[in-house]
Amino acid sequence: MGAFLLLAGLAAPPAHAVPSFARQTGMACSACHTVFPELTPFGREFKLNAYVIDNIRQIKGETMERRETLALNSIPPLSMMVQISYSHTSKALPDSQVSGALAKDGDVLFPDQVSFFYAGKIANDLGAFMQLTYSGAADHFGIDNTDIRYARYLSQAEPDEKGASGSNSWFSTHDVLVGITLNNNPTVQDVWNTIPAWGFPYVASSISPSPAASSKIASIGQTAAGLGVYTWIDHSLYVEFSGYAAAQTGGVHPLDSQAANVLRGFSPYWRAAYEYHWDRNSLEVGTYGINASILPGGGHPLSGPTDRFTDTAIDAQYQYIGEESIFTVLATYIHENGHLDASVPQGLASNSSDTLNTAKATFEYAYRRMINASLGYFSTTGTTDPLLYAQAPVTGSATGAPNSRGYIFEFDYLPFLNTKLTAQYTGYSKFNGGSTNYDGSGRSASDNNVLYLQLWISF
Repeated sequence: MGAFLLLAGLAAPPAHAVPSFARQTGMACSACHTVFPELTPFGREFKLNAYVIDNIRQIKGETMERRETLALNSIPPLSMMVQISYSHTSKALPDSQVSGALAKDGDVLFPDQVSFFYAGKIANDLGAFMQLTYSGAADHFGIDNTDIRYARYLSQAEPDEKGASGSNSWFSTHDVLVGITLNNNPTVQDVWNTIPAWGFPYVASSISPSPAASSKIASIGQTAAGLGVYTWIDHSLYVEFSGYAAAQTGGVHPLDSQAANVLRGFSPYWRAAYEYHWDRNSLEVGTYGINASILPGGGHPLSGPTDRFTDTAIDAQYQYIGEESIFTVLATYIHENGHLDASVPQGLASNSSDTLNTAKATFEYAYRRMINASLGYFSTTGTTDPLLYAQAPVTGSATGAPNSRGYIFEFDYLPFLNTKLTAQYTGYSKFNGGSTNYDGSGRSASDNNVLYLQLWISF
């Protein structure tokens, strides 16, 4: 049970904003972020343009024909992040070794997480966000979110030419950016804060119980490698198509039955979004999704039938950025259809097909980018499956249902824009299918309510 709780906690959404970008651009963090890591419209443009805007003296090389062969920042775009945390659940967890005993409740992680980043320009039109993370709970380093991208404009219209009539070419009156992204987590390449990789909550306890069910698009990060192309038209319309394949780290290689939940073949990912701006406001609406074939593994051969999942999502984001006040509203809904052609014969699931629905909504208010309050709601519902969601103390479901529901309240204080103090409370009204005795061992959903305090420093 202890190992499961640890892995569930480590799957909490990552969230990072790094000073490398500020050093490279010569701009304050507030140019790209409201309250980090949430992006502003300019921050979204910066990321889509491959992280390459710079204000640093370059080290350059040229051939005799004046062709540029080298363009490096004189200061490497390196950063470091440290997180220190305290977690306290409403009711202590059972001891992992001694029957009837309770584990210590109230756990300090020093550190909770330490990350090292290369974040910024690599060469002209080529940049990256690369992260290596140490987990205090797991006590090891591992590759984290990584996005390497190349981008350039096919056309850039003059302001007075946009929408002009009589032009010989559509491209002459429109801004068209095209890019290529190489990454290890579906949605990590995205620029809105509605999607799983960068969605609220931006931090979470890594040691408190988490609901058993999550959509595949939110759970295959760092076990996949994806290559995709995207376009950004008139700073409003975004369209992307990517493909993902298995890229698991650690364990036996080539992968064998010791690995679990391994992507098979090509898993297509799509994204379309439209952002509209007026005055100090921006509004985005969009859709995204993935079609993934997965081999369960975990002691079963990585061959034969697969479990096939199709995740289809919609999202919306509203942002108002004033001189003193910032308002943000975030919402997303993911519907998943699963056909369990591998899990059922292997005794891992009861139903040949299951569905899972995930909904999240968040309201955020920031004052002078120093004081921030957020209120989030989340809900997961799905098909009852007694084998897939089996009964077990704390982590299981007595009813075989994946249904969970709750809220998150968070208060942040930023004495400096690279330092954040967070107090977060997560409350559950339903957990793994029930409100009381949800696990068949007498634990209630509210027993998993958690107070999480964190100090987050980036430098």
